[in-house]
Amino acid sequence: MLSKQDLSLNELMVFTSELRAAEKSTATAYLMLIGGHLGLHRFYLKRKGTAVAQLILFAAAAIFYFVMAVASEIGSDIAAIVSIILFVLPALALFIWIMVDLFLLPRMIREFNEVIEREILDQIEHFRRMEQLAGRGRPDEAQQM
Repeated sequence: MLSKQDLSLNELMVFTSELRAAEKSTATAYLMLIGGHLGLHRFYLKRKGTAVAQLILFAAAAIFYFVMAVASEIGSDIAAIVSIILFVLPALALFIWIMVDLFLLPRMIREFNEVIEREILDQIEHFRRMEQLAGRGRPDEAQQM
């Protein structure tokens, strides 16, 4: 497996450029966590399944909030109590999930960026193999001779 230390100067420049374009920022992720009830930070980190789950929890809480408001206007005590319970359950679950994400976010970003690094290194290694098969070798090898 190829590591960053094995890269030539040109490959390192390509690696850095590609990584900078694809890696995710901790600051941006935390800014998106402010809108965490919508799962924005998880969409940003390409965790679509859990992002959609957070979005569904938010939608459920919002729907039951409006049902609660309508039930209280109508004066139906049973409907108001049920809608309060149905509002609190997804809202509380989402709140706890967002609080946990406050602490998990740095690790999620680090893991995402490590995967990106590995993919770029794999692409560089693949390119090297293709160059060797074509008989061209690495440019820095020719300069060293």
